[in-house]
Amino acid sequence: MEHAYQYSWIIPFVPLLIPILIGMGLLLFTTATKNLRRIWAFPNILLLSIVMIFSLNLSIQQINGSSIYQYVWSWTINNDFSFEFDYFIDSLISIMSILITTVGIFVLIYSDNYMSHDE
Repeated sequence: MEHAYQYSWIIPFVPLLIPILIGMGLLLFTTATKNLRRIWAFPNILLLSIVMIFSLNLSIQQINGSSIYQYVWSWTINNDFSFEFDYFIDSLISIMSILITTVGIFVLIYSDNYMSHDE
């Protein structure tokens, strides 16, 4: 069950994949991307739903184990300079990740339906 903590970095980064592809598509293929707006909405909502399920799993593990997980990754190390990236997971962060991903899904669904008449 400890493996979910190792992959908790996907929570902020996986939902960024589709918006980056949409942005590149709008820059390179403007009319085609605008015509495929409804098709782009489905994978965006799907990826955010997968991240929400992962956040729920992480929160359940956090509630059952009540342990705090912290990971520090050193990106570059020099003699006088060190740049480190770390993330910290406790019960508050796991509950907030569920809240944020759930609200994000509802916003995506609402905005897709709201803008469906816009051509």
